[in-house]
Amino acid sequence: MNKSSRSKIRRAPKRGHYDEKSIYQILDSGQICHVGFIHHGKPVVIPTIYGRLNNKLYIHGATVSRLIVELEKGIDISLSVAHVDGLVLARSAFHHSMNYRSVVIFGKAAIVNDDEKNDALKIISDHLIPGRWEEVRAPNAKELKATKVLEITIEEASAKIRIGEPIDDDQDYILDIWAGEIPLKKMVFPPIPDTKLKDGLEIPKSVTEFIELNNVR
Repeated sequence: MNKSSRSKIRRAPKRGHYDEKSIYQILDSGQICHVGFIHHGKPVVIPTIYGRLNNKLYIHGATVSRLIVELEKGIDISLSVAHVDGLVLARSAFHHSMNYRSVVIFGKAAIVNDDEKNDALKIISDHLIPGRWEEVRAPNAKELKATKVLEITIEEASAKIRIGEPIDDDQDYILDIWAGEIPLKKMVFPPIPDTKLKDGLEIPKSVTEFIELNNVR
């Protein structure tokens, strides 16, 4: 993965990772990314869903949305994904922290052409819940016309990961203060059927597999 002064981890550099495996694992376990760009001379950050295939990320939106309108111009952007895995409670207020995994990507977006748009939308759908695309109605011509898909090639990126216990000052370890970690984990609850659902419809395979996969202890 390319690295420059803007993607180099400076604060706690030992937590920095630049290999594809680390970066892709963090991206693949996320659901929302935040895209930062300049709009009318001012910084803007927009959250949006995404999907990844190999070294490309895909995002989509209405053709008139400011995210799409600005990014399709080929401007510089920064995109981030982060997970909080635990609250790290130290003996001092100063050394409280989090265990986390984060990725920051730098680059530019490009429009996905119409011939590849449907495939790109499927990549986004599969990222959220694999198999759902095959169970539902495909986008029609009107919906495709109202939607644009952008791709961001992952060429320059950095990951930052913290794991482990609190790190206190040596003199604080003798204090009678509890310290440790509160682990955090995403939970998936039983699905709630649509109130307008037809009678007799079973929960589809994509949903049951998603619940099983994400509730592994």
